Amino acid sequence: MGIVVIGDVFIDVKGYSTAPFIPGGRNAGEIQQIHGGVGRNVVEDIANIELKPTFVSLVDDDAMGEEVIRKLDRHKVDTRFMRKVPNGMGTWLAVFDQDGDVVASISKRPDHRPIEQILEECGDEIFQNADSVVIEIDIDKEIVKKTFHYAEKYGKKVYALVSNMTIAMERRDFLRKTACFVCNQQEAGILFSEDYDGLSPEEMAECLTKRIQSAHIPKMVVTMGSEGAAYADQEGNHGVYPAKKVDVVDTTGAGDAFFAGVCVGLTYGKTLREACAIGTRLSSTVICTSDNICPRFMPEEFGLDR
Repeated sequence: MGIVVIGDVFIDVKGYSTAPFIPGGRNAGEIQQIHGGVGRNVVEDIANIELKPTFVSLVDDDAMGEEVIRKLDRHKVDTRFMRKVPNGMGTWLAVFDQDGDVVASISKRPDHRPIEQILEECGDEIFQNADSVVIEIDIDKEIVKKTFHYAEKYGKKVYALVSNMTIAMERRDFLRKTACFVCNQQEAGILFSEDYDGLSPEEMAECLTKRIQSAHIPKMVVTMGSEGAAYADQEGNHGVYPAKKVDVVDTTGAGDAFFAGVCVGLTYGKTLREACAIGTRLSSTVICTSDNICPRFMPEEFGLDR
């Protein structure tokens, strides 16, 4: 069944300023509407390494929801556990400046309750043959509970990422059960109630080593944009993996692609540093395009042992 991803589908409405952005002013630009959502992005990125992941999620019961499923099917994602329901997809409205960075956004979350029902009805089938499990840790708490219940029942590792760190703070106990947690520098500061602005990647790695020891988080990676990523584990191993220098078009989805690479690497036998290398390669390809689509790779290109 490959890697099982439990998360959201969003429709992203994105406006790009074609001139220096003026806050509060009228800005000429372009507007796009594309398929998004953290879970959807991650499962598509994994599928683009020809690994045939499984997606547990929801879409709207309309033509757009059907389009999302058809696209994932074309990418060889197992969509058997996706359901069409009212309010199944969220919406993300974002404005970008001339450098491709988000300057304002509003997010509407979907109704997650049908995912809980999917796990109730199909949990054993979904988890017993999974290679590993990915979950948005800020999804509804009952879904998180059921995910870890089945993961423990079948001895599967769970990898977690976050889209809303404020909500994820309520899931701190679950982070101790993850095989690895990935977030950005700002989110790490919220998690550990510290200000990490201004830290170098090396300083972040040193700090991370101490914080995960006290928080009992097995492995953690903190992305730092153009400065790369800091990583650490409970054994004291830590370090920094540098970012690739590329021409940035749109940073949306870069963190999701990085996480997908880390999850793939750790699931199929790579060290934490090697997994960060895969994540860095995937994320660098995503930010070079306005549609945030990762190109297709073969597993052999990353030396993956499936």
